[in-house]
Amino acid sequence: MFEVRPIGRLRTPWKTTSDCPRNGRRADPPPECLVELDPEYVDGLHSIEGFSHLILLYWLDRAGPPEMIFTPPRDLVPRGVFATRTPRRPNPIGLSVVKFDGLAAPGVLRVRYLDCVDGTPLVDIKPYLPTTDAEPAASMSFQGKPRP
Repeated sequence: MFEVRPIGRLRTPWKTTSDCPRNGRRADPPPECLVELDPEYVDGLHSIEGFSHLILLYWLDRAGPPEMIFTPPRDLVPRGVFATRTPRRPNPIGLSVVKFDGLAAPGVLRVRYLDCVDGTPLVDIKPYLPTTDAEPAASMSFQGKPRP
């Protein structure tokens, strides 16, 4: 067993899970969201200003019970939970690559492209590194065939 503790909260315009965009990249225009760190973690932001994007890991505390197999919205075939981006997972960990627009105040980051409910617990922040975090990848189409 292990313990995961929040290091802060995410502030977004969305009050319920049904309000959230299905993917943060689909919100047009993408609203500014805030990452509020708890005071004991603020020093960990030292020299973060040089990054254009960040990876945020968060706990989807309002996701509901996991479903191992289901048919995602706008899909045609049932899929296992690990073949989807659903928040209804055994460990409801969310991940977003966000645009970092700078600090709003000490311990408060301005970001875009989040897709979670206001007040979601933040678990970690990592810098996005294109040389490490980006690789050409294939994804599945709605019919279960690789997309070109």
